[in-house]
Amino acid sequence: MVQCGIDQIGKFDSLLKDARIGVVTCPTGFDKNLKPSYLVLAEKYNVTALFGPEHGIKGDLQAGVYVPPSVDADTGLTVYSLYGSTKTPTEEMMSNVDILVFDMQEVGARYYTILYTMTRAMQACAKYGKEMLVLDRPNPIGGVKTEGTSLAEGVRSFVGEYPVPVRYGLTIGEFALYVNQTQNIGCRLTVAPCDGWERGMYFEETGLPWVLPSPNLPSVNACLNFVATCYFEGTNISEGRGTTMPFELVGAPFLNGAELEKRMNAHNLPGVHFRRCFFTPTFEKHVGRRCCGVQLHITDREAYSPFDAGMYLLHEIRTIAEKSFSYTNCIWENGSRHLVLLYGHEEILSPDFNPAACIAAAKQSCERFEAEKKAYHIYY
Repeated sequence: MVQCGIDQIGKFDSLLKDARIGVVTCPTGFDKNLKPSYLVLAEKYNVTALFGPEHGIKGDLQAGVYVPPSVDADTGLTVYSLYGSTKTPTEEMMSNVDILVFDMQEVGARYYTILYTMTRAMQACAKYGKEMLVLDRPNPIGGVKTEGTSLAEGVRSFVGEYPVPVRYGLTIGEFALYVNQTQNIGCRLTVAPCDGWERGMYFEETGLPWVLPSPNLPSVNACLNFVATCYFEGTNISEGRGTTMPFELVGAPFLNGAELEKRMNAHNLPGVHFRRCFFTPTFEKHVGRRCCGVQLHITDREAYSPFDAGMYLLHEIRTIAEKSFSYTNCIWENGSRHLVLLYGHEEILSPDFNPAACIAAAKQSCERFEAEKKAYHIYY
């Protein structure tokens, strides 16, 4: 079984033993015995504060819901919110901390907000003269493939702050090293590596238990399809939230699922089959209304390129439902469409958007990124 950074914590005793420690974590931070990392650390060291990301330190809040400050019942420690009025630790929050320890599972997609909870914590450490230790975890969708567009200049938000592909093929520790260096953050950063992880592994191969990294990512296939279908958050098409298969279903009450199934399967995209389906969300978009659309069935993970599937899905849905399809406004920053922030370029809104051309351009961008990111690989 792969061991995560928390299971190597004894190797970093000299860094932690005399320090006041703040822990940035959520339910995906746990050791090989399924004990929460912050409790493991609190038994051995002087933990003085906790920090909660999107979904909260207990993982019980839905996407986009502000996380209130609280007091942890197990330790009596203050839990500062990094998804409330501020998403960056303040000087006051950091006043009783010498080192931040970060332990959370990422999901391999650029628009996952936990990445920027981490990098903003790195920025705070650099600003206030603190250190940071990232306890590494496997990338659940592997560390080999990269896919998708990188962010254009001026298109930065809490769902994408750095110009990396949608599927970036790094662990969260490697991502921290990459961003710290290439974006000149200047954090005194240490990464506690995993033991036994290899770049080609999917999460099931690690032997580790799956703990939901967010309420709407219940499986590894959901994480893969997150790369394909998260874009629909920025539209009036349901991405399956409010069902038991979020991001594996897309649809709307006005959508012709049979036509969508036919059009998508005609593209012969490798590793995936599109099946017409019906579903009724219990919350989020179209709550209580029967939606028609497709389910994305992954038939071959190695062959499957979810970004390609997402671009063709968006194109075909806009074509089929031209009169009913619409965009939603950005929930993060005023003035930009949420879809643009997820995708990374304004071109996604163009009526002349060409998915094949987009995919070809993204592949060239990914080739450049792959060459650059190798310098930050911890695993092979």
